Amino acid sequence: MGAQQVRDGFEELYGTAPEGVWSAPGRVNLIGEHTDYNDGFVMPFALPHTAVAAVSRREDGVLRLHSADVEGGVVQLRLEDLAPQSDRNWTAYPAGVVWALREAGHPVTGADVHLASTVPSGAGLSSSAALEVVIALALNDLFALDLPRWQLARLCQRAENVYVGAPTGIMDQTASACCEQGHALFLDTRDLSQRQIPFDLAAEGLRLLVVDTRVKHAHSDGEYGKRRAGCERGAALLGVDALRDVPYDGLDAALAQLGDDEEAVRLVRHIVTEDQRVEKTVALLHAGETRAIGPVLVAGHASLRDDFRISCPELDLVVDTALASGALGARMTGGGFGGSAIVLAEVSDVDTITKAVEEAFTAAGFKAPRVFEAVPSAGARRLS
Repeated sequence: MGAQQVRDGFEELYGTAPEGVWSAPGRVNLIGEHTDYNDGFVMPFALPHTAVAAVSRREDGVLRLHSADVEGGVVQLRLEDLAPQSDRNWTAYPAGVVWALREAGHPVTGADVHLASTVPSGAGLSSSAALEVVIALALNDLFALDLPRWQLARLCQRAENVYVGAPTGIMDQTASACCEQGHALFLDTRDLSQRQIPFDLAAEGLRLLVVDTRVKHAHSDGEYGKRRAGCERGAALLGVDALRDVPYDGLDAALAQLGDDEEAVRLVRHIVTEDQRVEKTVALLHAGETRAIGPVLVAGHASLRDDFRISCPELDLVVDTALASGALGARMTGGGFGGSAIVLAEVSDVDTITKAVEEAFTAAGFKAPRVFEAVPSAGARRLS
């Protein structure tokens, strides 16, 4: 949905034009899964799919929210009543951002909001982060808060962790706020340092496909939190602040230290090897060896499937079928237990791979997947 449609929807709802229209994208994570809450490395890029918000300020302590994607009228909330985990609806995401800004001492006095999003929900493509970041950017502009993008991302993460109650890391919000067109974002989640890595697949005759399995996942359902707690336990057993502090060349010694604690061994092994895969991907892209990242993606999927144990039959079927049909690499992406997989392929093989995956899903009795090209796109911005 374009800026003008959202602007028109706002005017129809509230009887006046909005002060502005903003957008924030969903993201695909190229490599670096579940490393963000372990102070590690991630490498997402922004999608062309965005959440778009038309917003105006209010000064009476009232927040009015409406989404073109959800049935129902305008939801009205009082800022003084906003409290963590008091809302189990979609409104918790924008309301949580307002709560986080105000709790941090920023003078947000209310807003009228109309939203629409093209980011697939539940597909592991950060639809919630896009919703949070677009609200944060709009309020940052309207209330002249002058907060840098990384700080907006931090506040959005706090909204999701504390207000919504989902224990996500910092990657999704930072990707939505900070990615640049034609680049992947190499992010150190410990100090939030960033490097934009050129990632122009079309120039090399390549494509990256997203295969949305249409298996819904929900971070706050518990399994994500269990993995996070398990990683924290592993770090404590090894006497480090975070698993990022376990060096790749010291992995064998660390695993030996964990002894027969099978769960800790699996989780630690995934995080340490995944950080190394991110650094290897950065090095290959810098060297112009984009095709060589394919096996790195495959190794990442095996680690998520076997060590972290967050894949599912649909995701495994995408990866196995794509590789058998000529893909250079493939892996699940996102939080796991459903969502999407990514497939790196030559342009000439895209149709063959897409058809093979669709036919494999039909043969397995699965719901038809949604397949689309992932184009590295711009981060959050003001549209009008």
